[in-house]
Parts: sequence; C-alpha cells; structure tokens
Amino acid sequence: MAQFKSKTCDHLTSISDVKIAESYHCDECIKTGDSWLHLRTCQTCGTTLCCDSSPNKHASNHAISHNHPVASSAEPNEKWLWCYDHKLIKTY
Repeated sequence: MAQFKSKTCDHLTSISDVKIAESYHCDECIKTGDSWLHLRTCQTCGTTLCCDSSPNKHASNHAISHNHPVASSAEPNEKWLWCYDHKLIKTY
C-alpha cells in the first residue's frame, strides 16, 4: 500500500500560535462599504480580510503586496492555514 505524505512548506510549519480574528468583518470592505463572503486572518500581522470568493479578494492581495504568505480561516469551526506562496493548506 502506498503512503502519501502531506505536502507542506516552511511558511506553514513556522506557525505555532494561530492568530484568530478579533472581529468578524473584512477590515478593508468596512472602509468602502463593500460586502464579503468568507474571511481570512493574516498570520503575520493579524488583520482579517475577505477571501478570493469575495468581490475584492483583500486577503490574497494583502498576502502578495505585504509578503505575508499565511492566513487562517476566520470562519467559525474551520481550523486551517493557507500558504498563498505555495498554495498549500494545513489543518490544525
């Protein structure tokens, strides 16, 4: 039987304390009065922004422009991290 190893990266393995959202809203959408679908919390600075399924895609734009590669889901009962650089997910 073949064994499969979970793919991971140094960005994901370096997270030991997951930052959680302080409030349930996109920090950028609030400024412009826009709406969001799901939220992600940056694991570098802690800001919570909207996902790629949302019209503005603030979380991925933030990851790229600030070089903050990892975000966690800010959705209730979801416990995973996403690396934007390597397109990998890790549950916790």
